[in-house]
Amino acid sequence: MTRRGLSVGGVLAPCLMGCSGIQTALGGSGADDASFVRLFAIFLGVCAVMYVLVIAALGGALANRRGLRTVDNGAHHESAPWLRSALIGWIVLIGLGLIGLTLASFFADRSAAARAKTAQFTVKIVANQWWWDVIYMTPDVSQIVHTANELHLPVGVEAEVQLESNDVIHSFWVPNLAGKQDLIPGRMTDIQLLPQKIGLYRAQCAEFCGIQHANMALVVTVESKPDFLRWMAQQRRPAFAPTTPLELAGYRYFTTRECSSCHNVAGTPASGQIGPDLTHLASRRTLAAGALPMSSGNLYGWVADPQSQKPGNKMPTIGLAPNDLHAVVAYLERLK
Repeated sequence: MTRRGLSVGGVLAPCLMGCSGIQTALGGSGADDASFVRLFAIFLGVCAVMYVLVIAALGGALANRRGLRTVDNGAHHESAPWLRSALIGWIVLIGLGLIGLTLASFFADRSAAARAKTAQFTVKIVANQWWWDVIYMTPDVSQIVHTANELHLPVGVEAEVQLESNDVIHSFWVPNLAGKQDLIPGRMTDIQLLPQKIGLYRAQCAEFCGIQHANMALVVTVESKPDFLRWMAQQRRPAFAPTTPLELAGYRYFTTRECSSCHNVAGTPASGQIGPDLTHLASRRTLAAGALPMSSGNLYGWVADPQSQKPGNKMPTIGLAPNDLHAVVAYLERLK
């Protein structure tokens, strides 16, 4: 490959990587993002036409520079008879372009506002340094679903997402579905999500919130409505009971020692509210808010020494004995 080819490829590759995948603002997988993509295309088209016309006018002026004549009181261009008409036409074109862009922005905004009134269910997301608490709200308290660092949405169904922060300013952003919305301590903000394509997406905190800001991700799963209802039903079940001696030993350690003071596991004495809900931990795709893929090895590493995996997080390194570590991991792997 030539040096020129390497140079062009090196420049284009990062740009093209941002135009597709699980974290892109140009995917159009949600109603708001699709509206943004259309609006972006309109703005780009109008601006491109205006740019081409400006360059064409500049080229014409340079080509006609021989029309310059010298008279006693200085140099000037001879006025072409069509110049006045061209200038008026240019002013009209600019006015029409600005009006068109304004109307496109207005209707996109009103469309999003109208959809906000049709939300069919509510999800509360509370940001913490550095993880996401996700709560599916219902009038019946017994039917509330509590999870962490994952958001499941049914395709084609409008969801209202209520946003709160427990510590500093964060920003909720699922680029494939919608724009950004800040989470401000002491206030509740909201955003509407209407997913239009089934798929797996990645949300991210988009406001610097501390040393692990880059490791504050949220897995977003858009699925069919039947699959979503099955997932909700599974999440409402209490945690699976231990079935082996090792799992039972892990259960006893977890519910009687440090773990239960921070974490909740439905159906057990563990009812801590400081850290993520772990009732169905093993069914999630990641650990530590997207910092690690869910696996037995990563689970061992996280429980044994969370500070080495995600420095600065609020889970202390307890220093479990090997037998206790094996037991606790076996029990956590049971929580599916």
